[in-house]
Amino acid sequence: MSKETQTRPVLVPVDFSRHSEAALLSAAEFAVCFDQPILVLHVVHDPGDMPGYYTRAFKKKGLRRIEDAASEMLEEFLARIAKENPGKKRLHHMESLLVKGLPTSRILEIAEKRKAIMIVLGSKGLSGIKHVVMGSVAERVVHAAKIPVTVVKADS
Repeated sequence: MSKETQTRPVLVPVDFSRHSEAALLSAAEFAVCFDQPILVLHVVHDPGDMPGYYTRAFKKKGLRRIEDAASEMLEEFLARIAKENPGKKRLHHMESLLVKGLPTSRILEIAEKRKAIMIVLGSKGLSGIKHVVMGSVAERVVHAAKIPVTVVKADS
């Protein structure tokens, strides 16, 4: 394996949903196949479009910075998934990254900066008017990414 491919992680953007969990489990399989690490990314976004998104972390500790709440949620999410999947060794040795900004642009920026081999992300699969109004981060990433993207949906 060349040096160039030795440090090309499988990038997994997460929003702590069951779809993100399914994406992370799939990414663990890809990481083994490609013999690459997993980089889990959470983009802290303006919760104006999703009020209450970080509130479960806020309730525990009172008034806090959104970044602190998101960091705690990310740690808990990754720890839970690793604990529930002891046989998936890649889930026990992941790098995580928390950044602020617009999810689509930050996902693409980190993918390029870190030379990701691929992006694996979950999708809620919104349809109808909700999809038209809200759009889809997964859809925008698929259209704009310069590397392979796999979109995963959780079982119903």
